Amino acid sequence: MTPDSPGSDIAPELLPPDAPPLKADLLLSGEPQPLGEREVALFKPRWGAFYRTRLDELLRGWDVDTLVVAGCNFPNCPRATLVEAGERDYRLVLADDATSRLDDVGRTEMTGIGVTLVPAEAITGALHTSETDGSPV
Repeated sequence: MTPDSPGSDIAPELLPPDAPPLKADLLLSGEPQPLGEREVALFKPRWGAFYRTRLDELLRGWDVDTLVVAGCNFPNCPRATLVEAGERDYRLVLADDATSRLDDVGRTEMTGIGVTLVPAEAITGALHTSETDGSPV
């Protein structure tokens, strides 16, 4: 998307309350932009979310060991991100019904590298349970 264009904005439903507007200059410099508590926006210069970004550094700083991935065009961005995350020893979950262009070959490939495939409803249910009883997901 063209920086500062309406198409470059994050959908309001995905933002935390009181999130500031995206700052294109900051993001294009490679710096994360805080959006809320433990929530940032990062510019991703290639398909994988770890390539030439500070994502791993941020996640390690927050003691994150598990990633849940969803996205569009599985053969490109979600797949690359999952492979890069696997190389960094994260536990991986793919919201299979929230990822476009995921086919049987992709499913087999992902389970072959240790990715757990789970429907989005099960993921949100587990997160909701964790929030209400304080247990880890």
